[in-house]
Amino acid sequence: MALSIAAFRNVAKTPPLLVVAIILVLAPVCNAQDQSQSPPASAPAATAQAQSPPQAPTPSAAAPQGMDMGTSTDLFIMLGSDFDRPGLLPKANYNIGIGHTFGFLKKDPIGDELTVSYTYEDAGSGFWHSQFDSDTEALGVMKNFGLPKTKVVSGFTWIQLGLTSFTGNAHILNRFYDGEALGAVIHFNEYNSIWIQEMFNKINTVPWYTTTSIGYTRSW
Repeated sequence: MALSIAAFRNVAKTPPLLVVAIILVLAPVCNAQDQSQSPPASAPAATAQAQSPPQAPTPSAAAPQGMDMGTSTDLFIMLGSDFDRPGLLPKANYNIGIGHTFGFLKKDPIGDELTVSYTYEDAGSGFWHSQFDSDTEALGVMKNFGLPKTKVVSGFTWIQLGLTSFTGNAHILNRFYDGEALGAVIHFNEYNSIWIQEMFNKINTVPWYTTTSIGYTRSW
């Protein structure tokens, strides 16, 4: 705080004790005025953190997109007996195939596992094998679901469409095939299980029939 020349001259004529008193009164006032006009050196750390926007996670920290957790591949070998209608005539049935579950199909009501399979069936008069047989290649979709109060046993539905070839005749006869099954899986561990199923089968020009099968499945 500066003083004019006239004010200085007036102060010079003032008695020394009065000058000292004026200085003691004005010094605290000037000091307070300087502190009120100067901004603080730095804002508190808490205020700076509150004003800064949150940072988004880096791509490496985020979960990878499209990753199918919990998927598996199943190799199954099933042996069964067909009960042809009419008459419940038993016939040998051998089925081998492979299936794979897909994570993006988990919520699909029809199925979450796509399968490809081959089935041999005796089409003659015998049970195990005869001159006549039917060979079926089919693509399928399977829906796996849990059962309440147990983790050892689960259920599944299985729909298959394919082509059946009848051999042993003068010409091979090809027919459209449709199969629909309901079954249960007994899990020994995450790699080994037993499948038990009942399947309804329909081939064009052939009476419908059912197949009761049991088989071993290796999963990985």
